[in-house]
Amino acid sequence: MSLGRHTIWNSNGFSGDIRQTFDRFLQAGASDAARNADSQWAPRVDIREDEQRFVILADIPGIDPAQIDVSMDKGVLSIKGQRDVATDAQDGKFTRVERARGAFHRYFSLPDSADAEGITANGKFGVLEIVIPKKAQATPRRITINAAH
Repeated sequence: MSLGRHTIWNSNGFSGDIRQTFDRFLQAGASDAARNADSQWAPRVDIREDEQRFVILADIPGIDPAQIDVSMDKGVLSIKGQRDVATDAQDGKFTRVERARGAFHRYFSLPDSADAEGITANGKFGVLEIVIPKKAQATPRRITINAAH
């Protein structure tokens, strides 16, 4: 049996809504690379969008949500925290360590439609849920032209 690498990328990249979501949230410029330089790992995230909001779900098992810093500055949402190494000597030594430890940072560039003032975050069962409401859309209106008399 041969194991091969499979990817969801094709020669044209993602298409449709998935591409737009990735373009909006995962644009990694030089400034993002510099900000992530001291990050030792990054939690996996799912990003969902509906008509009223964006939702980011970040996997943070073993981390107290009260110890996570979620902040918004100039259109960039940041999630920072740390998963400490277990040092309890009475549990014996580890024979395998696969879960990442240390500091983490994740940054997301938010679209102009995001309402930064209404962002909320909740932690439950090892998942951090960040809800970013969308700004109310201005509805187009017809402007009447008054005839000069």
